[in-house]
Amino acid sequence: MSLGCAFSAYRSFVGGESIVDIRSRTRPVHVRHRLMATIADYVSLTKPRIVVVLLLTAYGAMTGASGRIPSIRLTVFTLLGLGMAAGGAHAVNMWYDRDIDPLMERTRNRPIPAGRIQPRVSLAMGLSMGAVSTIILRASVNPLTAVLSLSGFLFYVLVYTFTLKRRTAQNIVIGGAAGAFPPLVGWAAVANHLSWTAWLMFLIIFLWTPPHFWSLALFRADDYRRARVPMMPVVRGEETTKRQSVLYAGLLVVATVMLTSARLGLVYLLIAGPLALAFFGANLRLLREKLPDVQWAKRTFALSVLFMSGVVVAMVLGIMM
Repeated sequence: MSLGCAFSAYRSFVGGESIVDIRSRTRPVHVRHRLMATIADYVSLTKPRIVVVLLLTAYGAMTGASGRIPSIRLTVFTLLGLGMAAGGAHAVNMWYDRDIDPLMERTRNRPIPAGRIQPRVSLAMGLSMGAVSTIILRASVNPLTAVLSLSGFLFYVLVYTFTLKRRTAQNIVIGGAAGAFPPLVGWAAVANHLSWTAWLMFLIIFLWTPPHFWSLALFRADDYRRARVPMMPVVRGEETTKRQSVLYAGLLVVATVMLTSARLGLVYLLIAGPLALAFFGANLRLLREKLPDVQWAKRTFALSVLFMSGVVVAMVLGIMM
């Protein structure tokens, strides 16, 4: 068989395409895959799973402040602005933590330590998102909402990330206030002022944060030890961490029940009350677990996420019913 015949047979076998044709056809697929991977990396800089939880708490506060489902326009602009502020703060956090993230198993594959995104890009992205967020909220919602959102951004970056995280075991306790700003933002977006109910929602998240993160730190203690981050289990020990978690979880039950008085009624109490008690019970059970066993630490962490999501759902249902 001649070379020409062989080439013709090969083209026929692959559907009439040469190798050049195949490469031309598949190249756009590879380009799309790389583009999607790059987009995913930039999104991951914002810690989207955390942002979703923050937005849920803000929406719950918006519903509580309005006494009904808030308007679509107000909801979109409020959550867009708040989401950008939270995501921007996280991007700055990843820029700052670029030296310790490679030391931790949980964070070593993040885009910056893995070399997929340059640190300065993350910093520029975070600061830009914070600035744009403030402009959106000021122009489309109200000045108080913009100020509160910016305050949460600055608290997370300046107080928690730059000051507390690497210096004190109280990093999560004090720094947890940053994650408690969204209900204030959501309430202010609707009411243009803050009531005791908004501050009670703030308190619920503030009390929830230590047992939430300490349960994670219990089964990720080696990570924090390698990175020299003074999380409570690393510097104060397992027993102290668990006892303080029980204390905060107990206070969380009280704050959760107190919110019933904010026009939420029996539906809210029947959902949020058992969730708070279950979270408290998990922390009690965690107290009896001894390292290296971490099953209850993992279960408590998972239940903490379920609790926060459930409380928001209970607030919305309580208002609607």
